[in-house]
Amino acid sequence: MTPDQQFARLVKIAMLGFVAVFGYFMFADTMMPLTPQAMATRVVTKVTPQISGKIQTINVKNNQVVAKGDLLFQVDPAPFELAVSHAKLALEQVRQDNAELDAALLAAKAEVNASATTAQQKRREAKRLDALYATHGVSQQLRDQADSDADAAEANVLAANARLDKLKVSRGLYGEDNLRVRQAMNALAQAELNLSYTQIRADQDGVVTNLQLEVGSFAAVGQPLLALVSDKLDIIADFREKTLRGVNAAYPALIAFDGEPGRLYHAQVSSVDAGVSAGQFDANGRLAAPQESDRWVRDAQRLRLHLVLDDSVSDNSAMNNLPAGARATVQLLPDNTLFSLLAKVQIKVISLLHYIY
Repeated sequence: MTPDQQFARLVKIAMLGFVAVFGYFMFADTMMPLTPQAMATRVVTKVTPQISGKIQTINVKNNQVVAKGDLLFQVDPAPFELAVSHAKLALEQVRQDNAELDAALLAAKAEVNASATTAQQKRREAKRLDALYATHGVSQQLRDQADSDADAAEANVLAANARLDKLKVSRGLYGEDNLRVRQAMNALAQAELNLSYTQIRADQDGVVTNLQLEVGSFAAVGQPLLALVSDKLDIIADFREKTLRGVNAAYPALIAFDGEPGRLYHAQVSSVDAGVSAGQFDANGRLAAPQESDRWVRDAQRLRLHLVLDDSVSDNSAMNNLPAGARATVQLLPDNTLFSLLAKVQIKVISLLHYIY
């Protein structure tokens, strides 16, 4: 075989190999979807104080594992303890004021009774003088004076009743249903709640990270001071939309993490996102702005799906320690036995390659 023939043969073999590899990738992309655009994520909670004050103690260290309810740090409680004491004194003052009003009510009721008795007496005297005046027994001046005294006494009764009603309104309901008592109790409850906020505790199990605290520094309301990474693992993977036909919840998959080369983890699809940000439009009052592109073949849209590890894998200590943001490759497993076998071989090869890159 001449050198030209050998070269031509090598070219044919290379072309056939290229066609075979290209055909395999086209076939695998459709029947055995795989993506390296996957990542392990965890819910990260920003820990922010609900009150402002100086940090008194720090009870955790960076990257420390904590359980729900564990004390993370504490704000100086002295001002809030004073607020609780002040609220208790205010409640005591309200109850004392109500006791004084009760005494005033008793006095007002006695005044009403006394005024009513006086008014009745004055009216009887006025009637007697009217009768005597009719028989010319008394002068008109005495009769008019008696009528005036009776009218004044009755007016005093009305005034006493008005003062009694005013005191009743000021006193309000009795016991714990009294308005001022309830207001004072609410103020006390708020002060006690603020005092409890001086102890900042973990809302969930997780790992403390990005700890940026020093004793004596000032903590402001709503200012994140540390992050709490949840122990619940969520794996996200971005696939081209055409490869997700027929993929739904509980679809089986294999995952190869970059940090765990050579190892495969069984998982299943938990959900597929309803859309991506490119499909979200805000009503801004402007005209549509179509995207312009001079490319013949546009970029394929990717959709995100979420995966959960099987129960047997979830208890693995390596997975429990897997950091948020860890990269991974996800292989979806088709129902066909042969295709599923090829998919497993494909992801296994990629997992072994993680020893190199």
